Amino acid sequence: MRQIVLDTETTGLNPRTGDRIVEVGCVEIFNRKLTGRNLHYYVNPERDSDEAALAVHGLTTEFLSDKPKFHEIAEELREFVKDAEIIIHNAPFDLGFLNHEFERIGLPPFVDHCGGVIDTLVHAKELHPGKRNSLDALCDRYGISNAHRKLHGALLDSELLADVYLAMTRGQNMLSMDVEIEETGGGELLEAGPLGEIIVVSAAADELAEHDAVLAALDKGVKGECVWRKYSPQG
Repeated sequence: MRQIVLDTETTGLNPRTGDRIVEVGCVEIFNRKLTGRNLHYYVNPERDSDEAALAVHGLTTEFLSDKPKFHEIAEELREFVKDAEIIIHNAPFDLGFLNHEFERIGLPPFVDHCGGVIDTLVHAKELHPGKRNSLDALCDRYGISNAHRKLHGALLDSELLADVYLAMTRGQNMLSMDVEIEETGGGELLEAGPLGEIIVVSAAADELAEHDAVLAALDKGVKGECVWRKYSPQG
């Protein structure tokens, strides 16, 4: 299965009020292994970033001024994600921007080009209810070093999320409860013959005498017949 871990950075929080994408990072996973094939672009948003957004990603207007505009990278991005399952942390945010950017240049929404979406934030909340499930918190929880993450970056965050996703879903390759028993190993128990005859070893006479003496002492203690007389072979 081909999967793409994706992240974006933006000028603000709402594409409907004019905010745009400033960075896109994608990391490819194939059959649960990182392939080393990534896609990364800084994008000229043709506007300034909000102060709050700038504090998060640090991508200034000056830095982005000579970078390609979104319509210049759209086709390569579309080809890279085509038919792959997309993995995003807090997917509605990134998908809102990507769908908006695609629609601006006359293309079908971004999600129409993919083979489905996994939201790791939703999955993390199911696994760890009531806990912090930010990317940093998940890195700590799964022992993934993010010491080099001083600012948010789309490619860096995609690389971290890829490691988190693989750790978080380890052991979930088979979700079906219909597990077949292999021909070897466990299957050998099913092919074993019937159990042999059960051998019963009776107590010797002196052992029975000692047992009766113990019961007699118990009878004396309760001033009657103790309950163990019901199960005694002498009873």
